[in-house]
Amino acid sequence: MKRISQRLIFPIADFILTHCAFVGALALRFEGAIPPQYFNAYLKHGWFLSIIAIVVFAFFRLYTNLWQYVSIYELGNIFMAVTVFATINYFFFMLVPENLPRSVFILIWGMMLFFTGGTRISRRLFASRRVWTGFGAKNRDNLLVIGAGAAGSMVIKELFEHPELGHPVAVIDEDPLKTGLRIHGVPVMGTMRDLLTIVKKYSIKEIVVAIPSAPETEVRRILNQCKQTGCKLRRLPGLFKLLDGQTVVRHIRDVNISDLLGRPEVKLDTKSISTYIEDQVVLVTGAGGSIGSELCRQVARFKPKTLVMLDNYENNLYMLQLDLMKKYPGLSLITLVGSVQDEKRMDAVFFQTTPQVVFHAAAYKHVPLMEDSPTEAIKNNIFGTINVANAADRYNVKKFVLISTDKAVNPANVMGASKRVAEIAIQRINARSKTKYAAVRFGNVLGSNGSVIPIFKEQIEQGGPITVTHPEVTRYFMTIPEAVQLVIQAGALAQGGEVFILDMGEPVKIIDLAKDLIALSGYKEGEIEIIFTGLRPGEKMYEELLLDVETVEKTSHDKIFICRANSSPAALSEELKFLQSVLRIPSDATMSEIMSSIEAVANN
Repeated sequence: MKRISQRLIFPIADFILTHCAFVGALALRFEGAIPPQYFNAYLKHGWFLSIIAIVVFAFFRLYTNLWQYVSIYELGNIFMAVTVFATINYFFFMLVPENLPRSVFILIWGMMLFFTGGTRISRRLFASRRVWTGFGAKNRDNLLVIGAGAAGSMVIKELFEHPELGHPVAVIDEDPLKTGLRIHGVPVMGTMRDLLTIVKKYSIKEIVVAIPSAPETEVRRILNQCKQTGCKLRRLPGLFKLLDGQTVVRHIRDVNISDLLGRPEVKLDTKSISTYIEDQVVLVTGAGGSIGSELCRQVARFKPKTLVMLDNYENNLYMLQLDLMKKYPGLSLITLVGSVQDEKRMDAVFFQTTPQVVFHAAAYKHVPLMEDSPTEAIKNNIFGTINVANAADRYNVKKFVLISTDKAVNPANVMGASKRVAEIAIQRINARSKTKYAAVRFGNVLGSNGSVIPIFKEQIEQGGPITVTHPEVTRYFMTIPEAVQLVIQAGALAQGGEVFILDMGEPVKIIDLAKDLIALSGYKEGEIEIIFTGLRPGEKMYEELLLDVETVEKTSHDKIFICRANSSPAALSEELKFLQSVLRIPSDATMSEIMSSIEAVANN
């Protein structure tokens, strides 16, 4: 009922104001002494023309706009509507016996434009009263916007509409010509060189980076400068589109570590990917994990005939199933529970689903845990991989892609060595199979289960300290989506037997990640303590992407390379027999025996 009454306000107001415009125009024309014949003409036809005005305004949608968000577009509609009505008004009096002086029609047009536009703009001014009066600004953090372009303008405008999100008090832009100007009343105070001065002068608590069209390398430079201020950082990520009824503020998100990596967006050859995934049955093992779940989400984009998701942990698998069913209602989805260590179960899965493409992501990956449970790493990472790979051969799978790790290079721990053996195992199977087997080797992924970022965040939330193993420890990092996109692309390039490595960018010191995360959380240096705990069993100081005996070849994708080695997969048999004996009588095997046997294969 309230909504209906609100929609009647403007038509009623326009009906009344049309009469006011007629009388006002006549009064102005005749300086208050309106001749009776003209006033009688108004009395006779004014009510009808007022209804015509409402009809014309409705045609131009002046009654369906939210006028608290009035813009140039709506003002243009007002101008057109009033002009059309004034034209109808003029020709109407040419058709009836009564007439009015021509100047009156011009005055009516002007007064209608003033009345009609004024009522709408006043609604906008009332909605924006906090801009002019500071209403609602108390107890809000002062906010700095970086970017005086279209995105920055929209951010400021909508922050005024949502005062709970912060109070914009200043703008920075790299264009010095904009300094001294204002955007919706907020001054452009300078460029990035003035950042620290402006933050201090205005007691800035939060910074929003609103330059979605800028290259990621440029955004990274700005974010790295901003993190020195100790302010909370947020940004508009990438080029965005505003949908009907949605606002810019819902696109703003907190800045995270991946933003500071600043790598250009990965470009995929969607045609080649579609060729081997579209309308195919795709199986993803380890589907509930960080990499496996992202693989499922991205494979779903390429319209597989059926997506088969397999994992031995039902909770994550169930949540992933619900998510994909919601996002891709037309997707044919099979969700199965089972362990890759169970050879009979793998045979049953392949018999039931007959996959044509397999992404094998099921693995134990935590280095210290596998040092304490080496036989589990052997069972899962080596023989589990062999089980799935042999099933792929028996059921004529077209492509099999193993997710490997940089820890497989010159392995110093059981987890890395087990993955290196898995690489060699699938190369051995590839030599006798029609299936095309390949491995994809990459480093750490930001935000994956058990990675340093979630651990650091939790430690910061608890007030510290942050624990880092060693001040010189470095690792290669990628985002989960970035790594998975390149894995899928590598699958398109696979011709059988390759070990692909991904361009991981420059290695990053873990201590630098910790410091960045502290800054992004709004703390200054020294407010969160960092302590060093020492390297854990099996950990390296530096990770590598290539064995000493491997060489690199380029592929058609600039982020993917093939590493070639002289090792012979045929040398695997005796070592695998020993490892199988270890699994039968684990108490008889020492850690050194297991490692020496694995390394004999891994470093061959």
